[in-house]
Amino acid sequence: MLIVGNGRMITRDASCALIENGAVAMDGGTIKMVGTTDEVKKAFPDAEFVDARGGLIMPAFINAHEHIYSAFARGLSVNGYNPQGFLDILDGMWWNIDRHLTLEQTKLSAYATYIDSIKNGVTTVFDHHASFGHITGSLHQIEEAAKDLGVRTCLCYEISDRDGMEKSKESVMENVDFIRYAQQDDSDMLAAMMGMHASFTISDETMALCRELKPEGVGYHIHVAEGIYDLHQCLKEHSKRIVDRLYDWDILGPKTLLGHCIYINEHEMDLIKETDTMVVHNPESNMGNACGCPPTMELVHRGILTGLGTDGYTHDMMESFKVANILHKHHLCDPNAAWGEVPKMLFENNAKIAGRYFDQKLGVLEEGAAADVIIVNYNPLTPMNENNINGHLVFGVTGHDVVTTVANGKVLMKDRRLTEIDEAKVMADCRQAAAELGKRINSR
Repeated sequence: MLIVGNGRMITRDASCALIENGAVAMDGGTIKMVGTTDEVKKAFPDAEFVDARGGLIMPAFINAHEHIYSAFARGLSVNGYNPQGFLDILDGMWWNIDRHLTLEQTKLSAYATYIDSIKNGVTTVFDHHASFGHITGSLHQIEEAAKDLGVRTCLCYEISDRDGMEKSKESVMENVDFIRYAQQDDSDMLAAMMGMHASFTISDETMALCRELKPEGVGYHIHVAEGIYDLHQCLKEHSKRIVDRLYDWDILGPKTLLGHCIYINEHEMDLIKETDTMVVHNPESNMGNACGCPPTMELVHRGILTGLGTDGYTHDMMESFKVANILHKHHLCDPNAAWGEVPKMLFENNAKIAGRYFDQKLGVLEEGAAADVIIVNYNPLTPMNENNINGHLVFGVTGHDVVTTVANGKVLMKDRRLTEIDEAKVMADCRQAAAELGKRINSR
């Protein structure tokens, strides 16, 4: 039994949003009680107690779209790299990295990403992997790191024809085999999807193969209209818009997650809504790649289940919260935009997205929910109440303010020190791998 208490508790439970001097009791991977610290300690006097020391106690974060293989890209200089548009960024940086990753480097990039996720209070990650130099077995490498560190994760491999049909077919089978493996896992800490890169790198032949071989019970995880070229190519080659093409190939549905959705129109939004398909917004990535601003506020207003992700480089969900908040205000020239929509995406919708792949309820501190809890070092200057919680968070908190992270009832980080791994040794291995990857990329 574990209790985290003596802090201002943000529950994300509408019936009791904020508890002063609150505490949460956990037994195994499940929350057993939420209340004041005195109440909870009295109910479980023999439980181990983790003192929040007046900080915030919150549900851990969920990242709805991540690229683990981006771990070694920070500061990476590629000879001759001078992108003039999004396609140049893909081919010059991201596809360059994934073509050179070894299986061991994939595993180490997973360690680096999950470690950073834990240190930013993220305990559930939806990853979208690519390593076209070494495809088969790559998802198992990531899974091993996730299990070792105690992070809940949903994995897929991004199918693409960009490196030829043989590798495309191999990537299909990597998804199929791993999905079947994950479906046999009863820990509720591992899930899988059918990953796809994007419409413009996937032929009709590959679409047909995916539809034929995809196991039941899962959907697709695919980039949609992230760049304008994706739309133009679909119109030119298939005489239809991207979401229409996905609909025709039976890709849309409640278990499918569409990344980005920048260049979509109202008709496509209608299809996404009608099929109950999920969307994930990645504001920092969209801005950094100069791709444009998606109609995310409209998606939320239409009742489309829209979540929030980082897309890689960073694993700080509060950073994505901050960027989304200012992006849509700026884009719409509306100071009222994003105040309610973005917190809903991060704190409610990400949990609903996760709920379509994991059994236990996430994103809330209530009896019966998953024991995923963080402590945040934040002492508000102005009064905090149930009506201004999100204002405090967006302006006062970053992921690096997280001091303790609990996932599935296990303390993964306490007082900024990881408990399940020798962080210094692993990160030293990661740094060596990153240097070797950079040399390999620039030696060609």
